[in-house]
Amino acid sequence: MSAVLVINSGSSSFKYQLIDMDTERPLASGLVERIGDSSGHTTHEGPNGKSERTVDIPDHTAGFRAMLDAFEANGPSLDEFPPVAVGHRVVHGGKRFFEPTVVTPLVEINIEDLADLAPLHNPANLEGIRAAEKAFPDVPHVAVFDTAFHQTLAPEAFTYAIDADLAEKHRVRRYGFHGTSHKYVSEKAAEFLGRPLGELKQIVLHLGNGASACAIDGGRSVDTSMGMTPLEGLVMGTRSGDIDPAVLIHLARRAHLDTNGLDELLNRKSGLLGLSGHGDMRDVQATADAGDPDARLALDTYSHRLKHYIGAYIAILGGLDVLSFTAGVGENAPAVRAGAVAGLEGLGIRLDASRNAERGSGVRVISTDDSPVTVLVVPTNEELEIARQTLEAIDAG
Repeated sequence: MSAVLVINSGSSSFKYQLIDMDTERPLASGLVERIGDSSGHTTHEGPNGKSERTVDIPDHTAGFRAMLDAFEANGPSLDEFPPVAVGHRVVHGGKRFFEPTVVTPLVEINIEDLADLAPLHNPANLEGIRAAEKAFPDVPHVAVFDTAFHQTLAPEAFTYAIDADLAEKHRVRRYGFHGTSHKYVSEKAAEFLGRPLGELKQIVLHLGNGASACAIDGGRSVDTSMGMTPLEGLVMGTRSGDIDPAVLIHLARRAHLDTNGLDELLNRKSGLLGLSGHGDMRDVQATADAGDPDARLALDTYSHRLKHYIGAYIAILGGLDVLSFTAGVGENAPAVRAGAVAGLEGLGIRLDASRNAERGSGVRVISTDDSPVTVLVVPTNEELEIARQTLEAIDAG
């Protein structure tokens, strides 16, 4: 058996999953949270069920010790199922990393250097890598970058129309995110339909608290809604998405917001939360259904932005074969899916209302049988995709 341990590290927590790559099924998963706190918390689910502990976790290294204790106490035994590699999610690879990369000291330096492009993510990802290297010193570690899938964007798709020298100096361009999910979903859709990936024109809508759209032509990302940071594009839980940049100048002058205030506004106090007072789509939907006009406007704005990107990407692709919804909102909110495609019959997108309303756990078709565009719900599995790419990297090396 070849098992891969997948790590998704944040500044005060990390998620993990041990995957049997022969069957591509998880052997165990868990969460270590409240890192830096004397009352840290671990949750572990394995063959012996689910367990939780409260323990002192001063740093990520202690967090990995707590994870190892959870494996020892609740299984599976890492002596019986030793990981052949550890795969790490890293948010920002800039334009340097375009494929899964075996971690070396130089790679770590580069991840750190790119931290100014993802200050909330890359430092935390790097902490997780370094702590994991201490816990698993004898196996390769692989960095899988959210931005890597979008390295196929053409210059006209990733270039912002500002002073070219200034943009080059400060690394200002579109990078795109959620690439691991977009790659997995587009490949899963082709597999489900029994069609070659290379012949399909696809749009994937990754709709969670963070949300992004991606136009995929023959398995290659050709456009995506997130930009230099994960702020651009769709309306999200607490992020504004697209906004006239002059609004920021106006608010700086009239509302006296500094850069920190603008950052707080756009990333944490906007989106669904800013419009309705609720950042969770379930709460927004329930409030709208109860007649709240602010929540209804939030949903309408969310749908309008989705339609905008669907239409734009059909134009970029020169047609469309498959439209896929994924992630928490995309997989579980029929009303959001219906709102996103309402009125797009003229573009070949015909939704079957009864199919859309049905609940399910696997890939499923929600378009009508005569719809020129096949509309799917495709559950994403970023951990499995990271594990796959981890094995590819060590096999290539």
